[in-house]
Amino acid sequence: MLDKKAVDVQVLHVAPLTSVADYLVIGSADSDRQTRAIADHIDGTLSRLGRRALSIEGTTTGQWVLIDFGDVVAHVFRQDARSHYALERLWSDAASVPIPPDSKIAPDGPPRRVTTGKTAARKSV
Repeated sequence: MLDKKAVDVQVLHVAPLTSVADYLVIGSADSDRQTRAIADHIDGTLSRLGRRALSIEGTTTGQWVLIDFGDVVAHVFRQDARSHYALERLWSDAASVPIPPDSKIAPDGPPRRVTTGKTAARKSV
């Protein structure tokens, strides 16, 4: 997200709170076009690393694009839509994961983790 100038990027560890995902990544953009560009960048980068999205929703309007990778769900909002839906408040009990200021995806991709039962069950649906 940061490569495409997303603002206020946050990573929330939601695994203890839900079986939907382990992490939510939330970021904002200034326009619908930038929202779609950020989402395309995320999908393209992770696809090249062998991590295909299970589902992508919202690219038509570009106000809120959701990309589901199973363990990780990325939400890219236009800034006004993000304020309206306030996912950070909804998941206020989730631990925030610090993002190093110079973070980039490692050349061999994001670390793979052992698939849990909940993730395996979701992916098979």
